Amino acid sequence: MKATSLLLLGMLVSVAASAQSTRTTDIRIEDGSGSFSFAGGAGREDKPITVFYHKPVTFTPRSPVLIVAPGAGRNGWTYRDAWVDAADEHGVLVLSPSYSEEHYPEFWSYNLAGMIADVDTTATPVTYRIVSDPSAWIFADFDRLFLTVKDRLALETSTYDMFGHSAGGQLLHRLVLFHPGSLADRVLAANSGWYTVPTFDDEFPYGLTGSTSTPATIAAAFTENLVVFLGERDDENETRGDLARTAEIDVQGISRIARGKYFHDVASKTAAELGLPLEWQLEIVPGVGHDPQRMSAAAAAYLYASPGIRSNARE
Repeated sequence: MKATSLLLLGMLVSVAASAQSTRTTDIRIEDGSGSFSFAGGAGREDKPITVFYHKPVTFTPRSPVLIVAPGAGRNGWTYRDAWVDAADEHGVLVLSPSYSEEHYPEFWSYNLAGMIADVDTTATPVTYRIVSDPSAWIFADFDRLFLTVKDRLALETSTYDMFGHSAGGQLLHRLVLFHPGSLADRVLAANSGWYTVPTFDDEFPYGLTGSTSTPATIAAAFTENLVVFLGERDDENETRGDLARTAEIDVQGISRIARGKYFHDVASKTAAELGLPLEWQLEIVPGVGHDPQRMSAAAAAYLYASPGIRSNARE
């Protein structure tokens, strides 16, 4: 991802402070599959994150690193397993952090990264409090995880890729919108249930009004290497997964593929209105619905087997 030096400096200071709570000597990453416990971020040190990993025997310090955000089941082991064959084929280190419901309850702690709190889903409309302090969000955990593993394994790579499906896709597109300038390079947000749309015409969390977003952060976000990664058959006939249906969300469409296209269309419109370039891409995976295994396979081919897939990696 691209970032201004100021944004990057602030992010690195935050990551360095948070990293003190996780000693690299406590983390063992052997060849093959395994897991380790990783401390939560600042103020959440007592809320550990279990990271499921796969390290190919062919992995080297210059090999790529992929962080996989699981869906609503928070089942990082399943998402890790879906990437094992591709990881072995392409020499990719896979890290899948699982945020337990015990420590990170309800969808707003994960899908929305902790950006809202005090949610009352029984109210009409739903009521909530916007959390304006970025240090309370979980976005910074990913850079902190990468830098910890980089130190532990003496990696030479300076960035990592990301893939998230369903709830994980929700988390990742919001990462790009509200935490630009991270060390993530290519971010594939797959089959998200609904979106925070980059427009001030809608209230947060459906749009940007009331959030911390500014024209400057939007400009930075639009330069990020986000791919809206959609299954062609994740349409109104798809029955897998729980799809939220409210008046506010249905403005985006009544299926995941419709909502993903709407999100990208609004981003394109906003970029044009502000006179900004938009680096985001929209990719449709033929013949696939709400299927994390098949979307993972398609993402692996897109990222590591297809020639010409661009990277903004900083050297």
